[in-house]
Amino acid sequence: MNSPLGRVAVLGAGSWGTTFAKVMADAGREVVLWARRESVAAGITADRVNQAYLPGVRLPDNLSATSDIDEALAGVDAVALGVPSQSMRENLTVFRDAIPPAVPVISLAKGVEIGTGLRMSEVITKVGHIDPRRVVVLTGPNLAVEIARTQPTAAVLACIDHDVAVLVQKACGTGYFRPYTITDVIGAEIAGTGKNIIALACGIAAGLQLGLNTSASLMTRGLNEVTRLGQALGGIPATFAGLAGLGDLVATCSSPLSRNRTLGGRLAAGLSLDAATEAAGGQVAEGVVSCRSVRDLAHRHQIEMPITEVVYGVCYLDMRPADMIRSLMERPHSPE
Repeated sequence: MNSPLGRVAVLGAGSWGTTFAKVMADAGREVVLWARRESVAAGITADRVNQAYLPGVRLPDNLSATSDIDEALAGVDAVALGVPSQSMRENLTVFRDAIPPAVPVISLAKGVEIGTGLRMSEVITKVGHIDPRRVVVLTGPNLAVEIARTQPTAAVLACIDHDVAVLVQKACGTGYFRPYTITDVIGAEIAGTGKNIIALACGIAAGLQLGLNTSASLMTRGLNEVTRLGQALGGIPATFAGLAGLGDLVATCSSPLSRNRTLGGRLAAGLSLDAATEAAGGQVAEGVVSCRSVRDLAHRHQIEMPITEVVYGVCYLDMRPADMIRSLMERPHSPE
């Protein structure tokens, strides 16, 4: 399918940024992948593989890599931001003057900023000085390695301007990557952030050798509390029942490829948060950060989020994983 978005920059060469760059290239775009480290960009150029973050996956010939931000953004028709959520603000202060005006800006990050409580699209708008109608949020069941291996998945592109979402949809659809469009940016972002917290809880439960009943209960009640927060902020309930909500939640809570689920299992095994993170090669699972920022947001809006509270307790208050489950089971009974 033809698209006017012929040249696309993806800023951030982690596993998800690299994977989305590959998706765009496979969809026929000319893609420039920006890496902070020159060695990563040089390795991609020489070997056609991002050995540091996506080993074993050959990258298409119409994907180039650079560590020069001006080179990456020169003449592009769209920009995807693949940097971690908590460094989005810092990176945008560097990127914003080089991002071409009027082009779609695609957010690949899932998170709420600590301290401000801002969603990523809000950070992009405020710090990047970008019209919110240009910001497109990509979310859904997006386990990077599976997509990089061209295993079929569906995704969601959320933008308050439907036409902009459709423009990006036409640019990134492939035989293995099927994007849908919605206009509920708030719901998409809260769902994408909250599922990482619930995945940590499911990882803890799995690490305690608890079964599918426990995981299913955590997923269902987790979706309930994330939906309540999303609605309080202006999100649409149907979003949480779709790919951005339930779809992403099931993938992240169930897969051993999920960093959040894996880190939860390490916490259940008795590792400290620092040790569990170190065992993951120093990569911080987003749920560890999000349980702080989402908890603050819930308190601000007086939304009860018991699973988020106990995950925060395990990560930051030295709560024992077994006590996390006990705390949830001993809560007062209530209607569903």
